[in-house]
Amino acid sequence: MNPAPDSSTKPTRLRYRALAYWRLMRADKPIGTLLLLYPTLWAIWIATKGQPEWPDVLAFALGTFFMRSAGCIINDWADKDFDSRVARTKDRPMATGEITPRQARRLLIVLCILAALCLIPFSWQTWLMSLPALALAGTYPFAKRWFPIPQLYLGLAFSWGMLMAFVALQNDVPEVAWWLYAANLFWTLAYDTAYAMADKPDDLKIGIKTSAITFGDWDAEMVLLAHFTFDILMLKVGWLIGATWVFWTIWVLVLYWQWKQYTRLFTRDRDTCLQVFLDNNKIGAAWLAALAAHFAYF
Repeated sequence: MNPAPDSSTKPTRLRYRALAYWRLMRADKPIGTLLLLYPTLWAIWIATKGQPEWPDVLAFALGTFFMRSAGCIINDWADKDFDSRVARTKDRPMATGEITPRQARRLLIVLCILAALCLIPFSWQTWLMSLPALALAGTYPFAKRWFPIPQLYLGLAFSWGMLMAFVALQNDVPEVAWWLYAANLFWTLAYDTAYAMADKPDDLKIGIKTSAITFGDWDAEMVLLAHFTFDILMLKVGWLIGATWVFWTIWVLVLYWQWKQYTRLFTRDRDTCLQVFLDNNKIGAAWLAALAAHFAYF
């Protein structure tokens, strides 16, 4: 548990509270925001054929940050009785009592308002598309109570921003958007199952459901299968956009690098599983580079 601040000075108390809110939003751990943002950027680059308007990019980036932060608050509120019993989460602000549920709800409302403001430049259809995103983000934390593979549910939520991007920029959801959505669904299943493998002993103890538990001894194999499915679906995306050798070269390099990384999961070492999860940041960046290079030079 984090030590209480020295109450002798008001600046110290304010700084302590601000840091607690920052941690509640997981702003100190940007990997979740990046894994949510990269697919949205893929969609923006495809929807605009590599010529996005930077205010649109900024609006989606800020909206992603606000909604990811809001999702973390909902998750911590739902798991507040569990987090104190798990080594990795016992120091979260709601688990330690640094932030009360009432304070968390207030911040959640502010973040949702800020996320809504990011949609002002876009059409009413984009606003309408945001409602399922809000519903998915709000219900995902509870899926771990009843759904045997909640990582698939997370994939639905993490992929919705791509559909919103196409509606905002093309006023349509073309075929390539659905293939991209399906690809990201399997990518999310892959990396979040690797993440769940690290928490498997604790999750078994407290009784929540995860894909790592559902897959049992085949968890590492299923991660590889999910990621390979993602790779195959990205082939279809590349074909639909008329991708050239730059795109395919990066596809091969990502496939090779990802195979080397994911085979490390067979050790089932906690730190290794977490590192494999974190390394997906590089995969997201590589695919963005592939799309940017394709549209920039061809």
